[in-house]
Amino acid sequence: MNSLNKNYYAVIMAGGIGSRFWPVSTTEFPKQFHDMLGTGQSLLQKTFSRLAKFIPVQNILILTNERYLGLTLEQLPQISETQVVLEPAMRNTAPCILLAALKIQKQNEDAVMLVAPSDHWIEDESAFMENAQLCFETCKNQDVLMTLGIQPTFPNTGYGYIEYDTGTTSEVKKVRQFREKPDYETAKKFISEGNFLWNAGIFFWSVSSITKAFQEFLPVMNVLFAEGQPVYNTEGEEKFISENYGLAENISIDYGIMEKADNVYVVAATFDWNDLGTWGALHEKLDKDNDQNAVVRASTHLADSSGNMIFTESDKLVVIEGLNDYIVVEKETVLLIFPKKKEQEIKTLLAEVAEKHGKKYT
Repeated sequence: MNSLNKNYYAVIMAGGIGSRFWPVSTTEFPKQFHDMLGTGQSLLQKTFSRLAKFIPVQNILILTNERYLGLTLEQLPQISETQVVLEPAMRNTAPCILLAALKIQKQNEDAVMLVAPSDHWIEDESAFMENAQLCFETCKNQDVLMTLGIQPTFPNTGYGYIEYDTGTTSEVKKVRQFREKPDYETAKKFISEGNFLWNAGIFFWSVSSITKAFQEFLPVMNVLFAEGQPVYNTEGEEKFISENYGLAENISIDYGIMEKADNVYVVAATFDWNDLGTWGALHEKLDKDNDQNAVVRASTHLADSSGNMIFTESDKLVVIEGLNDYIVVEKETVLLIFPKKKEQEIKTLLAEVAEKHGKKYT
């Protein structure tokens, strides 16, 4: 692409902790800043470079927690500090998206913005770009809120689902409703019905459409943040945010806006996607040996061992015999050897470790 559209903006959500990826992901150094795939780039760097192919670098904002400013600037030297929007408190996705939208709107009233998580895995980047262009074009021309949905490959109970109207052959489908994470039987029903997509948390809208939606559906939050309009993108912004951000309601964009609005549309993604939410999800996406062992960075000597996820910080030799379907992760002061089928319990385990051994390990 020769010239990038100056009205295209992106907001990368990089504030989470990724506690299911402990011990690699910690409060001080969360998952999005790690090279989880062993490619030489952190997940945040991969997301940024994917977006910078069709969005001007100066139009990409990073939303993250105050404590990660240094990490963000170190990993993305091509951005300025003014492009990092710092949350002084954890308040879910609606407040930070509104803040970003108002900052962008003040800069460019014709802006169309994309909101994307910093830590997802996307296989076919040119397909992602095509899908994104379609969403940008649609949002530029119509008062709509858009999302990219993922074709479900199995009845996953860990994702929310998007049900869409089947009455059109257009790639852009009207959303009937957002559905909460289902139980297994309900997920099977969704898949058999054929008009359900996974909710990947990737959104598109014009700044005018999203600010209008906040005025209608989250008016209290809208008033709170609209008061900062005179100081956004100036030196006074930091003081305003530190004094007011914590007063915002703790609510997601899904609950607060997307589930209530009637102008929501979805495009089914044509790229392969994974939210990399757990060690098992990472195992699924990595190349594996004949015994289905996935290895990041380690040298291995394995016998009678299959289905393992092995991750080391450096090129350490890992020797294993007689171990199946385990997570083996080495990081500085922690070695985790844990059954893959219990991976959802790592979050609980983390709290136990912190209580018994102190926060230095978490």
